[in-house]
Order: sequence, then structure tokens, then C-alpha cells
Amino acid sequence: MWPLYAAGFTTAFGAHSVAANLGGFSEDAVTSLLVLGGLLALYDGAEVLLKPVFGTLADRIGARPVMIGGLIAFAAASALYALADSPGWLWAARLGQGAAASAFSPSASALVARLNPAAKHGRAFGSYGFHKSIGYTLGPLLGGVLVWAGGLRLLFAVMAVLSAVVAAWAALTVPAMPPLPRRRQTVLDLARRLTSRAFLAPTAALAGATAALSVGVGFLPVSGAAAGLGTVATGAAVSVLAACAAVVQPAAGRALDAGRLTTRTGLTTGLLLTSAGLGCAMLPGLPGVLSGAALIGVGTGLITPLGFAALAASTPAERLGQTMGSAELGRELGDAGGPLLVAAVATLTTLTYGFAALAVILAIGPACAFVTHRGRAPTPR
Repeated sequence: MWPLYAAGFTTAFGAHSVAANLGGFSEDAVTSLLVLGGLLALYDGAEVLLKPVFGTLADRIGARPVMIGGLIAFAAASALYALADSPGWLWAARLGQGAAASAFSPSASALVARLNPAAKHGRAFGSYGFHKSIGYTLGPLLGGVLVWAGGLRLLFAVMAVLSAVVAAWAALTVPAMPPLPRRRQTVLDLARRLTSRAFLAPTAALAGATAALSVGVGFLPVSGAAAGLGTVATGAAVSVLAACAAVVQPAAGRALDAGRLTTRTGLTTGLLLTSAGLGCAMLPGLPGVLSGAALIGVGTGLITPLGFAALAASTPAERLGQTMGSAELGRELGDAGGPLLVAAVATLTTLTYGFAALAVILAIGPACAFVTHRGRAPTPR
């Protein structure tokens, strides 16, 4: 499991160490909030297109080779900008990193499910999410230190070395997991599975959580800078978000396995907490940044392991790659759409209204579920 944890750490560190430092350290490449939103969305836009493809490929040839190949490609894309420093190559490198992450991220999730029994999926995905959150936590802070010391090129060089080492570790350690025999699946079967409530509910929650996480990492430093905070201080404040998520995820997974928490209650509570965190981010100064980061972290920490455990429980083992890839598609739509929405609203108004727009969207799901539940007729005894 440790190389899988390292792969999760790599994608989180690679995505958010760059995202948290683009606005403050690359004035030549980031000239407006809209450009910043585009660069934040580019990484995830590539994943939107390719994660279902690589997830299906993992079911066909095995998740292990797809994961290792994606890590190698991530190292190559990171080295691209480390060797050629220009705004154009920054866009190309982020696109390449997103394409590579679309291969090894769903493959690692599928391996987590296959290497653990169903009764321990909550704990397994909680531990996997914990290590990803460590990457989210260290990314903004260490990324800021690396960029301060040697610019974005040094950060990309470190990511290239990291992903290459993890690829070699996985090749030596992760056991071969041959693809399982699969029954013939028609397009109608796939559409029916991907439009069922068992798939849509956890995927929508994961998408909302990822949108808030991306917005928090990308735009909370902008709020901090406007309040006069330095780059290390804003990086540390944003790291609070991922630290809270890291602490909550294993506990949420254990509570799910033990029956102390249901998927529906956990996802609903997580969405409400995340929405409240975006509302706190509207407050000026350090209190708004810290309270917003903490609540967003706790909310996403509840949602992530419960969502993936629910998906694994409702999916045949031979289709895990396809389901995880399709669910990651939903997540990346949120990851790309969240920054674009906030950036677009902020461009027309202010960043405060951008946070408010996403907070309202995240609160709609729990509100609709509450209204639907209240509107149901009581069951006759």
C-alpha cells in the first residue's frame, strides 16, 4: 500500500504546490484572476478528458502498469518546464502533468479497493486520502519555500525527481494484479450504472468537495495577499485546509467501517461544512482565511473517503477502474469548474462574491435532500 500512498501524495503535492504559488510568484505568466483560473483549471481539464479512458484501460490490462506509466509521464512533464523556463512552457507542462495524473490517480484508487476487503474500504480510502492530504498540506508551504529559493523551475525539478522515485518504488513493490474476467457490457449497461443514484450521489459530493478544495488552495492566498500577509504566511494558512482534511479522513473511514457513520449523513454534513467554510472565506483578513481553510478541510475530509468507499461498494471488482475513472471525471469537473466559476464571478464583481457563488451551489444539494425528505409521506405502520 505504501507506493499507492506515495502516488496519492505525488498528485496532490504536484497539483497544489504549483496552484498555491502561481498567483504570487509568476507575474509574467499570471496577469489576471481569469488567467490564474485558467492555469488552475488546465491541469484538471486534461484529467476530465482522460481519466475515464485510463480507468477503462486499467480494467483491461491491469491497474499497476497504468499507474507506473502515468508516474513516469508525470516526471517527464515536470522536467519539461524545469529545463525550459517560459510562460508558454508552463502551460504545456501543466497540461502534461494533468494528462499523466489522469493515468495513475484512478489506477491507484482501483488498487486500493482491490488490495483491501470490502469491510475495510472506509479505513483504506481514509488512509489513502490522509496521505493525499499530506501532499495538499505540504504542497503550498514547501512549494512556497522552493519557489522562493529557486523559482518555479526548482519546484518542477523536485516534482520530476519525486514522481520518478515513486514510479521505481511501485515497479519494485506493488504486486501484479491481473485484470479480472469481465462480463460483456453494453453501452446501455454502462449508462445505467453511471446514472444510478449509487454512482451519482457520491460523485456529485466528491465534485463539490474538490471544487472547494481547488478554490481554497488557489484563491485563499489571493485573499491573504490582499490583507497584507506574506507568501510563507499565506502558504501556511492554506496548509491548514489540507491538514484538517488529513486528520478527518482516517477517522471518517473508521467510523464508516464501524457503522457509527452512514454515507448519507457524512456526505451531507461534509457539504454543509464546506459551504460554511467558503462563507467564512468572505470575511476579511487572517480570520477569514484561517476559518475558511479549516472548515473546507473538515468538510472535504468527511466527503472523500465516504464517497470513494460508497463507489467501491456499488461496483463489480472487474469494473473498478472504469468506475473510479468516471468518478474522477466528476471530481475534475468540479476541480476545473470551481476555479473558473470563482474567477469569472470575481472578474465581474469581487472575489468575495466568487466565494459566495460556490458556497450557494454546494448548499443546494443538502437543501434539496432535506426538502425531499420532509416532503415524503410517512410510511403506514
